[in-house]
Parts: sequence; structure tokens; C-alpha cells
Amino acid sequence: MATLFVLEQGAKIGKTSKRIIIEKDGNNILEVPEFKVEKVFIFGNVQISTQALRFFLENGQDVSFFTMRGKFLGKLIGYSSKNIILRMKQYELYKKEDKRVQFARIFVKSKLKNCRTVLQKFLRNNREIQLSEEISRIEDLISSVDRKNAIGSLLGVEGMGSKLYFKGFAKMIKNDEFSFHCRNRRPPKDPVNSMLSFGYALLTSEMFSVLSALGFDPYLGIFHSIEYSRPSLALDLIEELRPAVIDRFALDIINKRAIGIGGFEEVKKEEEDVVKLFLSKDARSVFFKHYEARMQSNVTYLCETVTYRVLLERKARSFINALNEDGEIEPFIIK
Repeated sequence: MATLFVLEQGAKIGKTSKRIIIEKDGNNILEVPEFKVEKVFIFGNVQISTQALRFFLENGQDVSFFTMRGKFLGKLIGYSSKNIILRMKQYELYKKEDKRVQFARIFVKSKLKNCRTVLQKFLRNNREIQLSEEISRIEDLISSVDRKNAIGSLLGVEGMGSKLYFKGFAKMIKNDEFSFHCRNRRPPKDPVNSMLSFGYALLTSEMFSVLSALGFDPYLGIFHSIEYSRPSLALDLIEELRPAVIDRFALDIINKRAIGIGGFEEVKKEEEDVVKLFLSKDARSVFFKHYEARMQSNVTYLCETVTYRVLLERKARSFINALNEDGEIEPFIIK
């Protein structure tokens, strides 16, 4: 199944017979058999015909809209899931502080374990890099998780762990063109942070779609706080996936020099008095290629071999089982 990333400004997505067509100025840029299209990511000024819209809605294809610079705007969504019973259970869970803490411990512990493993795997092949302190201190934080009895305390542990992890992440960059000192966002202030933020936005968008299709309210989280327009549950469920999916492929892009420093553009908004950094059009095409390869690569979850994209759905269904059976969410741990 194909994922279409449509970047060409002024292009139009249409449907003729059994094919999805992308055209501009009367010329076809791309034609894909309709049965091969799984997801569509649209950036900037791109139009869609009513025939294509109807096809995507009737067949449940995931269509996401972004600004030209990569800010997630929203999705094309048909009828919402009729699973009101699941949403009621989700709302009831939010009222149970002890249960939320129980789930949040799983999110934090599994994320920290995956952060540790990313550092450990890099260290095995790069013994000259000093990562032992970061690994050791993250292990101490992992050990402390089960003693935390409040969401605020767990947020503190996760924050300290992330700071240590990204300190180690900076040491793993083996490309002199790029420098990275710490994680920053809103806006990201350097190319590495720009790629990480862009990748996290794509991953969040995909999890949002999965949750909506299954009947969840993506905005009501367990660990992440409720804020206007924040898809807190989607952020909860991708927390442990960030190191495995986005961080590792972004590091691969940098160290293998698939994208250079010239692949970024600075845009200054005078009213905000801030410079924003974005991937250029050509660099985004490279980024999407690597992102899609990562999402289609295989991983083991609960003794089953699935792609990372399928893993998103498995994680969400694990949450359903936990709600229905009063159990726990099965974590994903990098092997």
C-alpha cells in the first residue's frame, strides 16, 4: 500500500476510473491504482476533487493536511466511530487518578527503556563515544518509576530522562554540519530539532487517525495534560515510540548525510520576531522517503512481527483491552 506525500504547490488530486491522479497545469504528475493508496499527506496549496474526496471518505483512507512548512492542520474524517461505550470508559478512566498513574508509569518506563536501548545500541558500535553516564542515570530513573504515585512526579521523571537522553543523542551525531545541544521546539531552533519535530508531527497525525477510527477521543489523554487542540491521547501512545521510530531514522539521515545543512530554510516572521527553520521542498522529499521506509519496516510486538505503522494500531487496541478487561497497556520495548 502506498502513502502519497503531495508537496507540489498548485497540484490537484483527482480520481478517474480506478486510479488516483495528481496533476498540475493539465499535466499528470503521478497516477496510482486506487487500491494501492493507503494514506495521503497534503502540504500547502493542493486541491482535491469531489470524486477523490468521496473515494477517500467511503474507503476510510487517511488524508492529513499540513501547511507548506509542515504544521499539522487537520484530517479528512468521515462518520466517527459509533463506539460510544469505549469513549464512556475512556472518560471514566480519566476520573480515576490511581488508574491513570498506573498507565502513566507504563508510558514513562517503556519510553525510558527505549531511550536507554537507543544509546546502548549506538555505544556497541561506537565505543569511543562516552554514553555510560547517560545510560546509568536513565537506568536509575527507570528504577524510580514504580515509586511515583502522581502524574506530576512521573512527568518530572520523564523530563529528566529526556534531558539525559538528548544529551547522549547529541553525542551520536557524527556529521560536522549539524550541531545539537538540547531538545527545543515552538519553534525548533536548529536543523536537528526541526527534523525531530516534523517527524513527531507525522507520527502523532497517524496515531490520531487510528484512535479516531477505533472510537477514542484523541484529545483526552492519561499522561499528557488536557489543553485546547492538543491530541493528548495520541501523544500518550506515541511516547515510547519516538526513540524507536523518529529519533533513530533522523539520526540515520544525519549521519549518512542524506540531507545536508543546505536542506533547511530560515523564515522570519516580523510580527513574532523569531526565525523559524524548515526543511526545503527537496529535503522534505528525502525525509518522507526515509520516514515511509521506517514505518514499513518490521518490528516485534507481543510475539508478532508487524510494521511500525501496524504497531500504532496494535498499541491502540492494547489500550482497548486494558479498558475492557481492567488490565494494563502492553508496552513496546525495543529489542
